[in-house]
Amino acid sequence: MTQNPGSPEQEPLQAATADDPTDAQPAPEPAESAPETVASNEWGRVDATGEVFVRTSEGERSVGSWQVGQPEQALAFFGRKFDDLAVQVDLLEQRLSSGAAPPDETAAGVAKLREALTDAKAVGDLDALSRRLDAVEAHVSERRAERKAARAKAQEEAQARKEAIAAAAEEIAEGNDWRAGADRLRALLDEWKSLARLNRATDDALWRRFSTARTHYTRRRKAHFAEQAERRDAARVIKERILAEAEELATSTDWGPTSRRYRDLMAQWKEAGPAPRNVEDTLWKRFRAAQDTFFDARSAEQAQRNDEENANLQAKEALLTEAEALLPVQDWKAARAELRSIQERWEEIGYVPRDARRSVEGRLRRVEDAIRDAEQADWKRSNPEAYARAQDTVDQLQSLIADLEQKVEKARASGNERKLREAEEALEARKAWLDQAIQARDEFAR
Repeated sequence: MTQNPGSPEQEPLQAATADDPTDAQPAPEPAESAPETVASNEWGRVDATGEVFVRTSEGERSVGSWQVGQPEQALAFFGRKFDDLAVQVDLLEQRLSSGAAPPDETAAGVAKLREALTDAKAVGDLDALSRRLDAVEAHVSERRAERKAARAKAQEEAQARKEAIAAAAEEIAEGNDWRAGADRLRALLDEWKSLARLNRATDDALWRRFSTARTHYTRRRKAHFAEQAERRDAARVIKERILAEAEELATSTDWGPTSRRYRDLMAQWKEAGPAPRNVEDTLWKRFRAAQDTFFDARSAEQAQRNDEENANLQAKEALLTEAEALLPVQDWKAARAELRSIQERWEEIGYVPRDARRSVEGRLRRVEDAIRDAEQADWKRSNPEAYARAQDTVDQLQSLIADLEQKVEKARASGNERKLREAEEALEARKAWLDQAIQARDEFAR
């Protein structure tokens, strides 16, 4: 702190400073009048004996003596002592306002400085420093109230969050998410550790819920993976057996049954479930390789057969051209002889593609049917027994019609409408049959 300088003509005072008690001289006996002030400023003074005084609201008090040098130097010296105290107050204010120091630590600093101010060997506005310490103390109280409220809020939030964590852990513990569930529980544990502690009873109770849920989940998870390991080992045994059969069938040329067997083996493979991871891929690659060997061979054979069947189709289409040239049939005997030659060559050719088989077979069948129809028609025309049977049918119907005509006349004469209607319907039906029978008979007469 800068002090007001004294008169430069004053003689140096020979006295010890307050910092050197060995050089301090006993205070002189009070005189009838106070010694003359030789240097002063707003907050203190130095008298002619070298005694240094500070002014406070409670009055003036001595802070030491100065026996060497100018009295202004004494005021400057004790002013620097005041500046040191002011700096300490500044630091307390700054650390409290910035939050760098907790309130209790700041309160301890205030108490220490108050004690220092009580008998401070310094010249300056000690009352102002005391008021600043009062303000710091008030601020400390506010900070304590804020920290208390913050702790209470943090406790409330921590309790709510820990209850939520315990509930979440209990839900996970009853679930079957064995992968994400473990990760989630680890994350919840990390979060729990980051939360403030509650009162012991509440904290312990919530921790027991959380810990019990984790333990329950861990036991269920271990049991699940143990069971899964057993199933995977069983699946490995089944798949090794399937693989052995698949590799044995790889060179088979019995295409149909073997293809069906491979489908059955694939269904068994899927039903068996996964084997242990360290063997699953190896087993599957071997199984696929066995299938590929068989089906590639079948495809190659099928491609060759397709080429042969396409050639067969062309050959049979050429024979169909010959067969269809026999239509319409004029001489069924000659046509049948020609057809027999075509059929013999047809059988020698072999299979055609599946999608063309019905078409070519149908075209040949139509030729066969036409020749057979021609043969039957010729036989009917030349068969006297058949003509006689047809004529006998005509004769019987004509006789029956004559009888029915008489019944119609009788019914009409008697006036019996019901009998008349029945007789007329029967007569009409027999006449229709007669027309058909005459047509059939005439066919044999051609």
